[in-house]
Amino acid sequence: MTAEVAPLSGSRCQAPRCMSRAGRADAKAGSSSGAMARAWQHPFLNVFRHFRVDEWKRSAKQGDVAVVTDKTLKGAVYRIRGSVSAANYIQLPKNSTQSLGLTGRYLYVLFRPLPNKHFVIHLDVSTEDNQVIRVSFSNLFKEFKSTATRLQFPFVLEARTPQRDLVGLVPHGARWTFLQLDLQDILLVYLNRRYGHLKSVRLCASLLVRNLYTSDLCFEPAISGAPWAKLPVTPMPREMAFPVPKGESWHDRYVHVRFPSDSLKVPSKPMEKSGSPPEAVLLGPGPHPLPCPVASSKPVRFSVSPVVQTPSPTAQSSQAPLAPRPFPEVSLSQERSEASNADGPRFHSLEPWARVKASDVHTAAAGTHVLTHESTEVPVAFEDAGSCKRFLPDPILRLKGVIGFGGHSTRQALWTPDGTAVVYPCHAVIVVLLVDTGEQRFFLGHTDKVSALALDGSGSLLASAQARTPSVIRLWDFQTGRCLCVFQSPVHVVCSLSFSDSGALLCGVGKDRHGRTMVVAWGTGQVGLGGEVVVLAKAHTDFDVQAFRVTFFDETRMASCGQGSVRLWRLRGRALRSCPVDLGEHHVLQFTDLAFKQARDGCPEPSAAMLFVCSRSGHILEIDCQCMVVRHARRLLPTQTLGGPHPQKQTFSTGPGIAISSLSLSPAMCAVGSADGYLRLWPLDFSSVLLEAEHEGPVSSVCVSPDGLRVLSATSSGHLGFLDTPSRVYHMLARSHTAPVLALATEQRRGQLATVSQDRTVRIWDLATLQQLYDFTSSEEAPCTVTFHPTRPIFFCGFSSGAVRSFSLEAAEVLVEHTCHQGAITGLTATPDGRLLFSSCSRGSLAQYNCADPQWHVLRVAADMVWPDAPASPSTLAVSRDGRLLAFVGPSRHTVTVMGSASLDELLRVDIGTLDLASGRLDSAMAVCFGPAALGHLLVSTSSNRVMVLDAASGRIIRELPGVHPEPCSSLMLSEDARFLLMAAGRAVKVWDYTTQANPGPQVYIGHSEPVQAVTFSPDQQQVLSAGDAIFLWDILATTESDQRFPGPSPACEAGLGTGQLEDAASRASELPRQQVPKPSQASPPRLGICARPPEGGDGTSDTKNSGAPRTTCPASHKAFTPARASRGPHSAKGTSLPPASSEWLRLKAVVGYSGNGRANMVWRPDTGFFAYTCGRLVVVEDLHSGAQQHWPGHPAEISTLALSHSAQVLASASGRSSTTDHCQIRVWDVSGGLCQHLISHHSTTVLALAFSPDDRLLVTLGDHDGRTLALWGTATYDLVSSTRLPEPVHGVAFNPWDAGELACVGQGTVTFWLLQQRGADISLQVHREQVPETVGAGELTSLCYGAPPLLYCGTSSGQVCVWDTRAGRCFLSWEADDGGIGLLLCSSSRLVSGSSTGRLRLWAVGPVSELRCKGSGASSVFMERELVLDGAVVSASFDGSVDMGVVGTRAGTLWFISWAEGTSTRLISGHRSKVNEVVFGPGESHCATCGEDGSVRVWALASMELVIQFQVLNQSCLCLAWSPRCCGRPEQQRLAAGYGDGSLRIFSVSRTAMELKMHPHPVALTTVTFSTDGQTVLSGDKDGLVAVSHSRTGMTFRVLSDHQGAAISTICVTRKECEDLGVEGTDLWLAASGDQRVSVWASDWLRNRCELVDWLSFPMPATTETQGHLPPSLAAFCPWDGALLMYVGPGFNKEVIIYDLSQKQVVEKIPLPFFAMSLSLSPGTRLLALGFAECMLRLVDCATGTAQDFAGHNNAVHLCRFTPSARLLFTAACNEILVWEVSGR
Repeated sequence: MTAEVAPLSGSRCQAPRCMSRAGRADAKAGSSSGAMARAWQHPFLNVFRHFRVDEWKRSAKQGDVAVVTDKTLKGAVYRIRGSVSAANYIQLPKNSTQSLGLTGRYLYVLFRPLPNKHFVIHLDVSTEDNQVIRVSFSNLFKEFKSTATRLQFPFVLEARTPQRDLVGLVPHGARWTFLQLDLQDILLVYLNRRYGHLKSVRLCASLLVRNLYTSDLCFEPAISGAPWAKLPVTPMPREMAFPVPKGESWHDRYVHVRFPSDSLKVPSKPMEKSGSPPEAVLLGPGPHPLPCPVASSKPVRFSVSPVVQTPSPTAQSSQAPLAPRPFPEVSLSQERSEASNADGPRFHSLEPWARVKASDVHTAAAGTHVLTHESTEVPVAFEDAGSCKRFLPDPILRLKGVIGFGGHSTRQALWTPDGTAVVYPCHAVIVVLLVDTGEQRFFLGHTDKVSALALDGSGSLLASAQARTPSVIRLWDFQTGRCLCVFQSPVHVVCSLSFSDSGALLCGVGKDRHGRTMVVAWGTGQVGLGGEVVVLAKAHTDFDVQAFRVTFFDETRMASCGQGSVRLWRLRGRALRSCPVDLGEHHVLQFTDLAFKQARDGCPEPSAAMLFVCSRSGHILEIDCQCMVVRHARRLLPTQTLGGPHPQKQTFSTGPGIAISSLSLSPAMCAVGSADGYLRLWPLDFSSVLLEAEHEGPVSSVCVSPDGLRVLSATSSGHLGFLDTPSRVYHMLARSHTAPVLALATEQRRGQLATVSQDRTVRIWDLATLQQLYDFTSSEEAPCTVTFHPTRPIFFCGFSSGAVRSFSLEAAEVLVEHTCHQGAITGLTATPDGRLLFSSCSRGSLAQYNCADPQWHVLRVAADMVWPDAPASPSTLAVSRDGRLLAFVGPSRHTVTVMGSASLDELLRVDIGTLDLASGRLDSAMAVCFGPAALGHLLVSTSSNRVMVLDAASGRIIRELPGVHPEPCSSLMLSEDARFLLMAAGRAVKVWDYTTQANPGPQVYIGHSEPVQAVTFSPDQQQVLSAGDAIFLWDILATTESDQRFPGPSPACEAGLGTGQLEDAASRASELPRQQVPKPSQASPPRLGICARPPEGGDGTSDTKNSGAPRTTCPASHKAFTPARASRGPHSAKGTSLPPASSEWLRLKAVVGYSGNGRANMVWRPDTGFFAYTCGRLVVVEDLHSGAQQHWPGHPAEISTLALSHSAQVLASASGRSSTTDHCQIRVWDVSGGLCQHLISHHSTTVLALAFSPDDRLLVTLGDHDGRTLALWGTATYDLVSSTRLPEPVHGVAFNPWDAGELACVGQGTVTFWLLQQRGADISLQVHREQVPETVGAGELTSLCYGAPPLLYCGTSSGQVCVWDTRAGRCFLSWEADDGGIGLLLCSSSRLVSGSSTGRLRLWAVGPVSELRCKGSGASSVFMERELVLDGAVVSASFDGSVDMGVVGTRAGTLWFISWAEGTSTRLISGHRSKVNEVVFGPGESHCATCGEDGSVRVWALASMELVIQFQVLNQSCLCLAWSPRCCGRPEQQRLAAGYGDGSLRIFSVSRTAMELKMHPHPVALTTVTFSTDGQTVLSGDKDGLVAVSHSRTGMTFRVLSDHQGAAISTICVTRKECEDLGVEGTDLWLAASGDQRVSVWASDWLRNRCELVDWLSFPMPATTETQGHLPPSLAAFCPWDGALLMYVGPGFNKEVIIYDLSQKQVVEKIPLPFFAMSLSLSPGTRLLALGFAECMLRLVDCATGTAQDFAGHNNAVHLCRFTPSARLLFTAACNEILVWEVSGR
C-alpha cells in the first residue's frame, strides 16, 4: 500500500513573498527616498560587488585576509583566518560612522567555516526608531545571550557522516553553507522591534566567504533557473547559486541554514506596549512564539508521483523539544567553568546501525537558542547496510565519573593555570577534576596507558603520550576537549613531556628502539590554526634523564637531570645541544626532579634564573643557570629523636638522607615529596620546615598551584590530594586500586559500591561522590569475589584460600568466616530477598548458606557441580530475579545447569557444546545471566563469540546474538526492564538493544586500557559501572518514562500456548531527527510475547505465595497512566476537624497547574465554551475569557480521565484507587450546577478511558492493563449493564459516532469490534476481533478514532497510523505518521489530528482515503498539512468540528490553544514540571515567584496567576528562593535570590529580566535562602549545615557559621527587631533550624559586621520518626504578632507545635496536631497558623482561640504553605500542584 504526502515547501515559501510585498507597500506609503532605497535593491543586491570589496575603498580588511580559489565553487573566494577572530576580519562599510543602508529582509551569507577553527559574524541592524542592535553568530558562544542592544546566537557544529560519504562520493570536511537570516523576524521575535535596515557587517576569522546578498525574497537554494518559475517558490538567481555537477544533489554537496525557522509563524508587527519602558516589554503576557532554524538540507522536488520530503523542526536527543513560549524565558546554561563537556564543536560519530538518510539538519532548540550545523568530519566504520538498523539514542552511555589514578605512573598530575582544577591520567583516560566541586571531565582517545602529560602556560593546549610502543602523542584543545592532532613519536616510550609557556614548543624524552635516551623538540605553534606538528630537532644522549623541563623565561632553553647528571639544553636552528653542570662532589647522586625558581614578579631574566634539583639521597642543589655552577647544596635528613618523645626539626648535614622523589617551587617556598610519605614545605633558604603532611605511601609527585596556596601531591599507592596552606587542611581528591579490579557489587539502600582487586584490598565506595569509604586489606590471601547482602549493612567476600567472610559496614569488622571450600572462590551471589547465599570454588564445589541466621550457617556443600577451571567472575553464578533459580556453568565447560535455589534440585541441564568451525573446538560457556523473571530468559556467553538466549524453563534457544565480540565475554548483565544488554568485551564495554529482534549491533565504548573484568547496572538502573584497570561510571542517556516496563507474558501464555519470540518493546527516541517524511511503509511483522513458566517441580513450583497474577505487557509509556503514590486519606486520623461549608476560613480560589500524568483528562466545547481539566484530585472548570475557576472536589485519588457527554450536560470523571477504597471511583457531574449526581464504582484498577455513546444513553469505562475490564453503564440510572473481562490489555475505546450500537477497542496487535444487541432491558455484546496485518507490523495499537463512515483510524506505538474498513473488517492503508508512539487521534470527515510521544502534533488531509478503500493503492491518499512541536508527549486534545482550532494537553503539564489556520500554539495553562520548592511574594504583592526541581524560577501576576517571566538554569534544580524587601529610596529594584543544587546562588533582577550576579558560597546544595531586612545581605544555608552570609551587591561571602554543621539547614527566618530587651545589640533577629532538631537564634547588625548568638534550642526526637517514608522537617518561624515568640514543628515524641518565648527562655504553649507537619506558615495580619501534612491535608489554627479547621484538595504531601504579606491569600503546594486559597475576613 502506498500513499503520498503533500509538500509543505509551497506554503512555506509563499509567506515570505507576501511579507515582502507588504514591506514594499509600506515603503511606498512612506517617503520617496524609502521607496527608492527598496527599488534599487530589488530583487536582490550583490553586496560585495556593489561596495567593491576587492578595491578596499568602501570596505576594510584586517589581518590575514586573502583571495584564494576554491575547488568546490570553482571560483575566487575570500579566506579569513587567524588565531584571534577580532584581529582578522572583513568589514563593510569601512568606517563605523557610515551605514550600508540595505533594506532587504533577508541576508544571505555564502560561507564555509574552516575545519577546527572558530568564526564570528557580526551584524549591526538598525530598527525603525534608529536603535542599533548588534546581532552575532559564532561557534565561540556557549549560550544564547540577549540585551536591549545585543543578541548572541551560538552556532554549534555537530558532525554527522552522510550516507553518501559512506561510499566515498562526498569529500570530508566542512561544506559550503547557505546561511539565510531573516532580519525582520530576528528583531521581532527576540526584541519585539521593527526592522529598519542593515547598517554594517563584519566577518571574522576563520572562514571562507564567497559573497553576501540581501533581498526581500525568500530564495530556495536548491532550485534555480526558469523551469521552476511557475512553482510556489522563489528559485535561486543563477548569480547566487552554488554549482552542482550533473547527476548529483545540491543537498549532498552543500548545507542550507535558515534562521529563524518559518515553521512557527510570528506576528507581523510588534506587540503593543502600554507605556512600559523598553526593558519591561518582556513582562507582557502576549504570545510571541520563538522560531528555530529549519532543516532544509533534503532535496525538495515538485512532481505528482514521488513522495515529497519535507523537513521538520526537530532537535537532537540532547536538546529540549521545540516549543513556542508566549512569555520570556531567560536561558542560563550551566557555566563551563564547572567540570562539564567541552565548549565549542562536539563531534559525534554515528554508528552504522544508527545511520540516517544523508542530510544535514540545522535546528535550534527554542529553549536554548542554539544553531546547530552538522558537518561530515568524522568517518564511521561501514558494515552490512542490509542488517543495520537504528539503536537510539546514540550514544546511549556518557562517561560521568572515573575512580582511579595513575596506571603507568603516579608522577603525572598538574594544576591548571587558574588553579581551579587538577589534570591527571587514569590509565588510558585523562581526567580534569574541579577541586572545589569534585566534578570531572574527560579526554578520551588513547588506547593504552598515558605515560606523560604537559599543559602550556595559558591552559589552551594539552599534550599526552601513551605508553604502548611506538608511542603516540595527542594534542588537545584543553578548553573544548577536542583532539587537535595525533602523531607518532620517534621515541618508542615517552616518559616525560614539557611545553614552553606559550605552547609553541613541546619537548619529549624517552627511549628509542635501541634503548638509548632521546630528546625530541616539536613545533606546535600552528596546531591551533589548523597546521601540523613539526619536528624541530632530535638528539640522543648517553646520560640518564629522569626529569626534563622547558624554562618559562626562554623557550629555547631546557634543563634535565638524571643519574649523576644535570644538563642545560638549548634549541638553536634545527639542533638540540646540551652541556653539563659542574656538580663537583655531587656527581654521583641520583637526581629525580628539577624546578626553576620564579621571581615574585613572575618574569625573571635568564641571568637571574636558578634551578633546583633534588636527589634520592636527600640532597637539594641550587644551580645558577647562567654560570652553570652549584650555588648551594643542602641535604634533607630524617627526624632525630634525642631520648625524648618530641621530634626535632629537620636540618641539612651529613648522614643518611631522605629519598626525595619530587619538588616544586613557588616564589616563596619549596614543596618536597619524599619516599618516607611526607610532603614538606620549606622556605627557599631551607631554614626550617613550614608545614608537612604525612601520606599512606611514598610521595611520587608534588606540584604547587599557580597562586602558591595549594600543594598537589600524589603517592605511589594511588592517592591524589592537595594541602591547603592557609587552612592547613589536606583534601583527598582521588584514591585508586594499584592493580586491576577483579569484581564489583552495588548496594541499593546506601548507594555504595564494593570492589576487589589484585592489590589484595577490598574497598567500599560512595556511588554519589566516588569517594572511598572503607578499605579492607589482606596480606596473606587475595580477595576474589564480592557481593552485598540485599537488605543488611553487610557484604560477603570470597578469597583465594577458599574462605568466605562476611563484613559489617557499620562496625568495619569481620563477622563470620566459613572455610568449606578447598579452592579459590570463583563465584558469590545472594538471592534478592537475602535469605540464601551461594559460593563456588576453583575445585568445582558449590555451597549454600542460610543468611537468615546471624551466623549464616552452611546448608549444603555439593562437590563437582561447577566447572573447576571457571575464572573468578561476577557472572560465574547467577540467581534469577525472583530468587527461585540458580544457574552456573558446570559440571563441564560445555554445559549450563539450572537448579532450584532452595532445594538445589537440578531442573535443567543445557548442552551448548556445538562445534566451532573457526577454531575446530567444541563451544564452551563463559558466563551466565538471568533476565527479568517475567521473561524467563537465561543468557549464556560462549567461547565462540556468541550470546545464547535460553528459556530458563525448557532450555530451548529463543534467540542468538552472533559475533558479539572477538574474544570471550567474561561478564554480562541485562537491565531490569530488559531493554539493554551489557557486556565486557576485551577492553571495551558493549551495549545491545535487547528488545529488538533484528540485531542492529552494539554500541561500543572504549576507555579501559586493560580487559574489563566486570560490568553491571547501578541499583537505580540509571547508570552503568565497568571495572578493569579502573572503575568507570557511565550515565544512561536513554529517555524512559517512569511507568515503562519490560515486556511480559502475552495473553497466549494463559491459554497454554508455547513461548514465542521476544516482544520488541523498544520505544522510539522522542527528540531525534526524523529519518524521513511520514509515509506509508512496510514494517516488521507483529511482535509476540514470551511466556515465562516456572519449571515443574523443585523450587519452580513449591513456592507460590508471591507469584501473584501473571504479569501483562504494559502499554506504551505515553499512554499508560501512573497514579501518584497512594497517600493516607486526610480524615483517617483522630483529631481532624472538617468545617461546615458556611463557616470555612479558607476558600479555594485558583489552581495552578494541569495533570500531565492523566490521559484524555481535558474537555472543551467551543459551542458552549465549557472547558474543564484535572489537577490532582480536582476537576477544574475554567472560563477561558475571564480566567475564573470552579473546583469540583470529591475524588479520593488522582483523576485519570474525563469524558463529556455529546449534549455537554454531563461530565464523567474517574480516579485511581486510593488506600481507603477497593475500587476506583467514577463521578458523574451536572455541568450546569457543578454537582455530583452519581457516584459509581466497579473497576479494581485505574480507569484508563471513558466514552459516552452518540445518543448519550450508555457510558463505557475501560480498566487499565492490570484490570482489563470493560464495563457498560446505562446513563438513566447509572446502573451497571454489562461487564467483560478482556483477554488482553486494551489501550483505547470509542463508540462509532454513526452507530450507537457499535464500539471498538484497540490493544496488542488486534482491533476488537463490539456490537450491542438489546433485548428489552438486557444488553448483550457480540465480539469480533481482527488481527493487524503483518504489512503494518504494529505490535501495539495505542489510540483510535472513527472517521467518515465506515473508516476507523488506529495509531500504534511505533508511529504508524492504519485505516480500517469497519464493514469489511480489514485494514487497507497504513503510513508512518511519526517517530514516536501515536497516543491520540481525532478526526473530522476529511482531516485527522495525530499527537505522539515526541510532542509532535500533526494535521493530515485524509479526504481521499475513502476513495482509496475502493480503488486500491494507486491513488494519492494522505497529505500532511501542518505540524507543531509542543513541550511534551500529547495526552489529551479537544477540537472543534472542523478541526480548525482546539486545546491540547501535554505530559509536561501544559495546555495549548492550537490554531491550524494561523499555525500557532498559545500556552493556556502551565505549571512546573516537577516539585515546587518555594513560593515568595513581592513587596507590593502584585507578583509572586516560584522555583522548582526543573531549574526554573517563575514570576506570576498575583491577580490573574499568569506567568510573566521565567528564568531557567539548565541541568540544575532550584531548591530555595527569596524576594528582596522594599529597598529604602529605591523601591523599583526588585530582586530574587535563588539557590541551586550545585551550591551556587544567583541574583535575578525582576525589573530588568536578567541575572545580576552569580556567587558560589557553598560547596553543596543550598536548602534555604533569605534577605536581611535591608536587602543588602543574603543568608543561605546548605545541606551540610553551614550558613553563609554574603553581600547581595558584590557577591562576597564575609561570614560562614558552622554551628549546625552535620545537619541540613531547613529554615532561615529574619525579622526586624531591636534586640536590647534580649540583652544583645542588633537590628535583625534571625534564626536557623536544622534537621537535627536544633534551632539557633541570632542578633545581627551586618553593616557593623556584628552577629551574636541569642539562644540555642534543642528538641528531642525518638529513634524512628517517619511520615509516609519521609522524615518530617524541622521548621521554625518568628511569631509576627509577638516578636518575642517563635514557633517550632518537627519530629519528636509528640505531634505538636511548640511555642517558645525568647524573653522567658522557656516553652510557653504546645498545640497538638493529628500528624507530623511538613510545612509551616504564620499569617502576618491575623493570628492564623497554617500547617501542611504528608496525609494530603492542610490545617488552619486560630492561635487566639485554639480552634482549628482542616482542608483537603491536594493529591500529595502538602510540603509548602505560604501566606501572602497581606494575609489575604494562602498558597499551598504538593509536588508540582499549587493551590491558592482565599482567607476569609475574621
